[in-house]
Amino acid sequence: MNYPLKQKEKYSKNVIDYRNRGMNLEGLINSANEYYLETDKAVIYKKPTPIGILDVDYSRNRIRDAYFKDKSTFDYNGVYRGKYIDFEAKESHSKTSFPLANIHPHQIEHLKRILRHDAISFLIVSIRDQFFLLKGEDLIDFINSAKRKSIPYSYFLDNCEIIEEKLRPTLDYLKVVDRIYFKGE
Repeated sequence: MNYPLKQKEKYSKNVIDYRNRGMNLEGLINSANEYYLETDKAVIYKKPTPIGILDVDYSRNRIRDAYFKDKSTFDYNGVYRGKYIDFEAKESHSKTSFPLANIHPHQIEHLKRILRHDAISFLIVSIRDQFFLLKGEDLIDFINSAKRKSIPYSYFLDNCEIIEEKLRPTLDYLKVVDRIYFKGE
């Protein structure tokens, strides 16, 4: 059927949902965090990377030259259900594994420190268009016991929780945090 201006009908019986295509993992998490803040479910923020500014163009409000001051720790931190929460978002472009080189040694040390203080710490890993919550303890155990340079996709299927996509928030990772860390509460 042609509509005015000879535009064809755009709808078909086989509708494909492209709603989140192109939205990266951090975008999905940032959106979820906004939702959690709006609904007073949690207070979790993305931490800015610490930079030192060397040169500014004040007429255009632009930084012309800067450097990284410190090594960053994890991407996100905040408070959820009275507990400190600290986590990292990582995407794997490989279909078979997640390279451990994507996690820097200073981040592993940070993770160990956080876990010693009984905080909630994990990675959200995107691999094969799926999202997994990898507990910090499990990551440390894998690094200590496996002699691999990557975590196989099968490990995620067998040992991690899948974070399902839904309408709002799109990536409701706190639902998985509840299942893992607040089982009986």
